[in-house]
Amino acid sequence: MTSSSMNMMGRVVFYEDRNFQGRSYECSSDCADMSSYLSRCHSCRVERGCFMVYDRTNFMGNQYFLRRGEYADYMSMMGMSDCIRSCRMIPMHRGSYRMRIYERENFGGMMHELMDDCDNIMDRYRMSNCMSCNVMDGHWLMYEQPNYRGRMMYMRPGEYRNFMNMGMSNMRFMSMRRIMDSYY
Repeated sequence: MTSSSMNMMGRVVFYEDRNFQGRSYECSSDCADMSSYLSRCHSCRVERGCFMVYDRTNFMGNQYFLRRGEYADYMSMMGMSDCIRSCRMIPMHRGSYRMRIYERENFGGMMHELMDDCDNIMDRYRMSNCMSCNVMDGHWLMYEQPNYRGRMMYMRPGEYRNFMNMGMSNMRFMSMRRIMDSYY
């Protein structure tokens, strides 16, 4: 790997205790189970890039988006009930963003194509629900409430036929935002 491609990768340092104390683990890629490196994780410092962190192993549970910065006690900042158990690096995307959202599962019902952020699907499209989507280009965050609030879910390119099968049975998505943060 060249030094310029290394500079493009994300990097985050996780710490066992709040305020960047205790043992640490540096990560530049996905990590499905952090327990082999740290017994717990209560603070982190994102040096480059963007990451999704999860409060369960294997990229499950509640998700939180982290961009470059310091998170000395993110449990109280984000309302996490548990510590970080896994993380996923979000690759940098250059180019267009495109996603189709559907009112019902398996791409049924009303469909709309998004190429930019949508703060409220009810106001913009008169859709009361979004139960499936197809991400063609870019990386997106979907939120359970309008105006990018509430629980979120990271969507990378691919087909998502049924959000209920993804562990989101009591959640509907009402706003969507492109992940456009720079890696520097």
